[in-house]
Amino acid sequence: MKTISIVVPCYNEEENVEAMRNALVEMFGRDLPEYRYEILFIDNDSADRTREILRKLCKADKNVKAIFNAKNFGQFNSPYYAMLQTTGDCTVLMAADFQDPVEMVPRYVKEWENGYKIVIGIKKSSQENKIMYWLRSCYYKTIKKLSDVEQIEHFTGFGLYDRKFIQVLRELDDPTPFLRGIVAELGFKRKEIPYEQPKRRAGKTSNNFYKLYDAAMLSFTSYTKVGLRLATICGSICSAVSMVVALIYLVMKLLYWDRFPAGMAPLLIGMCFLGSVQIFFIGLVGEYVLTINSRMMKRPLVVEEERLNFDTEENAEESL
Repeated sequence: MKTISIVVPCYNEEENVEAMRNALVEMFGRDLPEYRYEILFIDNDSADRTREILRKLCKADKNVKAIFNAKNFGQFNSPYYAMLQTTGDCTVLMAADFQDPVEMVPRYVKEWENGYKIVIGIKKSSQENKIMYWLRSCYYKTIKKLSDVEQIEHFTGFGLYDRKFIQVLRELDDPTPFLRGIVAELGFKRKEIPYEQPKRRAGKTSNNFYKLYDAAMLSFTSYTKVGLRLATICGSICSAVSMVVALIYLVMKLLYWDRFPAGMAPLLIGMCFLGSVQIFFIGLVGEYVLTINSRMMKRPLVVEEERLNFDTEENAEESL
């Protein structure tokens, strides 16, 4: 009998984790009775009752596992790390807030059995804020045009991954993983299934502008060269224009020494313009340097505080 692993990242999801576990167990009993299930919750240092509820779920059902992180390791490292800890023949990654529909899992499994190593969900519409959905669409289209690697529009990571692809992730050894880009760049032949994203079942999302910006910049710096190329091109153009303007002012002053007052305005305007351009591109280059620095330091994806219902020692602190 094959085993399907379900990875559910959590952060302050006390209102959702038990309902998610129950919905998954019911779905397996109804739609996938011929498969064993492994449900792995990874908690990113929640401040509410999420861990208390997970302990109760693990005690009641040995097929439910939990990893408690020592601190919040971010929205990318935590689920990626959990995927590496699964033991199933395939792994499904989904959110705890029910914005990734449980009903999609049987459809993923069907396509997986048809031979696809990766089956992912593509948001064709969403019940979230219309402005946010439009902004996300603009971001996906922009990054797709700028990237050297094919990018997948409206793909959040929700999908099924065969154990062979999970092994690829284990061997990748990337301390700053961006799963959406990795699937596009290194993944096997995949099947894309459209779906409508529902609203959160309960609770408040932990995503904010900073986290969305962090996701955008990680994708931008990992899969595009356009930022560095743009800095080089704009720097060259600004330097050329500055030299031409300086030469014109010099010639005008030499020819019309008494009648051509240069004044301070051009100098101030030029200095402010060039200064702002330099500051912008220094910040942009800094984003690339930050990404390189994170990869060079080889810090662990996650440091565990505790794990439940694993065969290994529960209180071991493990890192990859």
